Amino acid sequence: MTRRSCAIYATGIVSAHLLILGIALVVAQVFQTMIHSRLKKEITLTEKSQVFESWKNPPPPVYMEYYFFNVTNPEEFLAGGKASVKQIGPYTYREYRPRENVTFLENGTKVYALNPKSFVFVPEKSAGNPEVDIIRTVNIPFVAVMNELNSYSFFLRAVVSMYMGGLGIEVFMTRTVHEVLWGFKDPLLSKIHTMKPEVDEYFGLMWKKNGTHEGEFVFHTGEQNYLDYGKIDTWNGLRKMSWWSSEQSNMINGTDGAVFHPLINRNELLYIFAADLCRSIHLAYVEDVEVKGIQAYRFAPPSDVLMSPKDNPTNAGFCVPAGECLGTGLLKVSVCREGAPIVVSFPHFYQADPVYINAIDGLNPNKEEHETYLDLQPTAGVPIRACKRAQLNVILKRIPGFPKTKFINETIFPIMFVNETATIDDDSASQMRTLLLIVTLVSNFPLLIVGMGIILLLVLVVLFCRNRQKKTTKDDTAYTQVNDKPDEPSETPANQPMRNGSYIAMSPVEAQKC
Repeated sequence: MTRRSCAIYATGIVSAHLLILGIALVVAQVFQTMIHSRLKKEITLTEKSQVFESWKNPPPPVYMEYYFFNVTNPEEFLAGGKASVKQIGPYTYREYRPRENVTFLENGTKVYALNPKSFVFVPEKSAGNPEVDIIRTVNIPFVAVMNELNSYSFFLRAVVSMYMGGLGIEVFMTRTVHEVLWGFKDPLLSKIHTMKPEVDEYFGLMWKKNGTHEGEFVFHTGEQNYLDYGKIDTWNGLRKMSWWSSEQSNMINGTDGAVFHPLINRNELLYIFAADLCRSIHLAYVEDVEVKGIQAYRFAPPSDVLMSPKDNPTNAGFCVPAGECLGTGLLKVSVCREGAPIVVSFPHFYQADPVYINAIDGLNPNKEEHETYLDLQPTAGVPIRACKRAQLNVILKRIPGFPKTKFINETIFPIMFVNETATIDDDSASQMRTLLLIVTLVSNFPLLIVGMGIILLLVLVVLFCRNRQKKTTKDDTAYTQVNDKPDEPSETPANQPMRNGSYIAMSPVEAQKC
């Protein structure tokens, strides 16, 4: 056997083995199963887990952008006209949210934690100085008192109205952005405080929320089931709420939005419990996106999350009292927030009934600026970019006994909205890209084997064809020279016929005797 033949046979054997092995690994998904199994074990909220430290102290910076609606025609609105507002902002604050008092429970299957939040003003990302800029907005303490007295007698409401008029308290107030956001001593609440000390004399949309937490959380670590990773077990000791009007609405579902289970697919719904909304919401897949070179799935709340119970009956449980429902795009949260009739929506009433948008001049809802979304890396379940956007509104309506409201058309009045944003930092993004590259190479290793087998198969075909071609050429050109002398006339016996060409004859040999 020649060297060429040995090379052909060896190439064929190696190619066949690689193809068989590679195809078997692809069909059995051995490497993919191994990677998925490793991810399920590694991505847990345990001290040995690589993701635990980033969960405890999130590295990506979180920014809170506050936008306010400045009322430009208060007199016209009080006279029965349409309110007009102008958006101002943003006023941006850096948010810090470390996990504190972290304690493992039930053999490491659950973890207790507090999540205090603190805010630091960032002037370079802001449109102005909150301690200087003045805004005119709804006097929420005034509305809260009216709402509280709505069930009392007309006489009492009239007396209180005259008393507030004597203090110079109006439906709208003019304050600095800082006062409206972080608090000020309100004259009306101060008077009430002298009679009812449990009533705080200070008011602010974020009053007592700087450096405080939203409750005590117990999370599943994912040690027993990777699908439970990061899910809330209890909030303030509760596994379900009690202020909504249905069992489903009172459920505490999902995570707090900081982490999700690994191996997310496009067809699933992701649940988040939002303590500030007093409810759980779900997110659905929207599209594939790329953030800092990382492929991600974008999830966003579908339109049915805040849809009217007429169109989505499952939302009837958020009508309190039962049957008293707002239209599409609104959620009344005063049921869990004592005081004024507070309503939450998306900014500029995005995805809300057009009747609420048309009731106020100066609103322009659009998807790019007002949609809430979450970009998740599906393999690790890590949020790499998030935008949580919510608007705070107050119900303004006529209340008998308060003459300043007698011409008001009932309106869901926008106060301000917040844009909470976070994007993975560059160092974490670099680590994520490296991890995903390793996962991709290992998961696709069987395909590399199949590819090498195909390449060797092509080499085998080329070698085989060239070898056949060389053999054919050699057979066509090879010969044996018998006689290279020129033909000469020769005498031939008369009794022997003439023969053409040269030949080799064997002379007779006598038989030997034994």
